Amino acid sequence: MTALPAFETHEVFNQPPALDDYNLFSTDRALVNATHEMGAGFAVDRLAAYGARLGSAETIENGRLAHRHPPQLRTFDRFGHRRDEVEFHPAWHAIMDLIIGEGLHSAPWAEPAPGAHTARAAAYVMHAQIEPGSQCPTTMTYGSVPALARDAEAAKTWLPKIFSRAYDRRDIPVCKKTGALVGMGMTEKQGGSDVRANTTTAARAGGQGGEYRITGHKWFFSCPQIDAHLVLAQAPDGLSCFVVPRWLPDGTKNAVRIQRLKDKVGNRSNASSEVEFHGAYGWLLGEEGRGVPTILEMGTFTRLDCALGSAGLLRGAVAQAHHHAFHRRAFQRHLIDQPLMTNVVADLAVESEAATLLALRLARAFDEAPRDARQAAFQRLCTPAVKYWVCKRAPNAVVEAMEVLGGNGYVDEGPLGMLYKEIPLNSIWEGSGNVMCLDVLRALQKSPDSLEAYFAELAEVHGADPRLDSAIAALEADLADRSDMEQCARRIVEKMMTVLQGALVVRHAPSMVSDAFIASRLAGDWGHAFGTLPRGLDLRAIADRARPA
Repeated sequence: MTALPAFETHEVFNQPPALDDYNLFSTDRALVNATHEMGAGFAVDRLAAYGARLGSAETIENGRLAHRHPPQLRTFDRFGHRRDEVEFHPAWHAIMDLIIGEGLHSAPWAEPAPGAHTARAAAYVMHAQIEPGSQCPTTMTYGSVPALARDAEAAKTWLPKIFSRAYDRRDIPVCKKTGALVGMGMTEKQGGSDVRANTTTAARAGGQGGEYRITGHKWFFSCPQIDAHLVLAQAPDGLSCFVVPRWLPDGTKNAVRIQRLKDKVGNRSNASSEVEFHGAYGWLLGEEGRGVPTILEMGTFTRLDCALGSAGLLRGAVAQAHHHAFHRRAFQRHLIDQPLMTNVVADLAVESEAATLLALRLARAFDEAPRDARQAAFQRLCTPAVKYWVCKRAPNAVVEAMEVLGGNGYVDEGPLGMLYKEIPLNSIWEGSGNVMCLDVLRALQKSPDSLEAYFAELAEVHGADPRLDSAIAALEADLADRSDMEQCARRIVEKMMTVLQGALVVRHAPSMVSDAFIASRLAGDWGHAFGTLPRGLDLRAIADRARPA
């Protein structure tokens, strides 16, 4: 045995190297395939460049530092002056420079082109794996654009700044900035998802017709440091939506008081707050009484991003699990060569690829909806359904991936700790699971063409696999029975999304992946935990497809 240096008790060996300095795009075969299949192949060179930047050791370290050093609220300065400032670790600003510089907050609007939303979606999936907190201001800004664009005054003020790829961290009036970010404020203490129970009020201020004074509070108000928020408040003619800027045109700060920052389970790098409005200035967007439809359009885009973010977090966990199993040895073999571990990793890989395909298929519908009525109907039904299903499935898979690493996974020093704490958020944010499923029922009832569009998607793979055909027939029978729909809503959405994933993997994924998905998720040859794929599948090939190398 080699002599040990003085004061050392043992040699460190059989520990996997850190997963860094790799390309998150080119090593993710499922994402590369989905990008091509969903019409964004034109963007692969740019996505590979972004994947390389995200996978660099420097960016990964910045993500870790941003998560480990949460923002701090500075309510007053040392002289007692009210400041309401949020201080961030420099790593946060480095990550924000990266994501805004890539245009994930606005590129499909600033540079519209076929497949632009899908290309952005692929980048969003990658970014989630490294630092998901920075995606909160990014997605809210992305979702705000359609609402702002409908108001000439708001569009003139905000869109040029939003379309900039400059991340301007300065806390100054937007007219002096090179770029701007926009958030949303809906939730109040008493209401939660029931925004019609909001008590915050908006009184007409005179002057220009759109000016109001807002008084009340928001219980969850993410990114209070950014340049403006779309806020719901009760105007004289009902619940309405307002642009509430951080700074006023005269150079004074708006009367939005940050009460405290939330001490969240995950999403630690991002500032979420409680605020009060003390007669704050707001500009009416749309008509009085039409606040919910106005802000829900914003929510449609952020719901897409919830699904994309969860698909990304899931992919990040699977990549870490495969990397560990590939390098770690136990009982004279690498873990990945142990048949039961091969099954676990392969099962996780199937789950991840199906989630990625489903989320990018939804993004493609966002691209095509403005020009295609069928895609618009598909988008209307599937946005809440995909958000529900991907966000609901991912947490269990991330927990399973953590177990692959054993104790090394259950420490905050490694990436699985962040992924584990982050993964429940997307299922809660922008409407919890029940809200999503009820939205699906609402779409089925109010927009019958949305169900027709859904089945038209399934018809494109009719006859490709008899097990899939049987699952589609069973689903049609279930949907024909309209009794007790509300209490069965989760079950209905689960079946719809599993069948849709089956159609997507049959059409777009390698046969080894589609065979495993159909056999386990649709034909019933599966257990109740990951790692229970049936005999007769090429499990090693499926697992190796997920290798981040």
